[in-house]
Amino acid sequence: MPIYEFKCMDCEEFVEFLLKSADEEVEMVCSKCKSENLERVISATNYSMGAGSTPSSSGQGASSTTRKCSGGSCTTYDIPGPA
Repeated sequence: MPIYEFKCMDCEEFVEFLLKSADEEVEMVCSKCKSENLERVISATNYSMGAGSTPSSSGQGASSTTRKCSGGSCTTYDIPGPA
């Protein structure tokens, strides 16, 4: 069951929607101001990348790659798990 996170562009409240199935219809309005002016945000993951983290089945933990891009620098995270 994926959780989708949105930010209300009117009151700046963050709202989450839990979908039980792909065909489920959800009323997408801000729970605080009832606005429909929402923008999807990337939710933070709950994964430890430091020492002591559990390695994936391939024996490797998470890794990151940083590169220069138009906005300054961009980082891509490779987190073990199902593809």
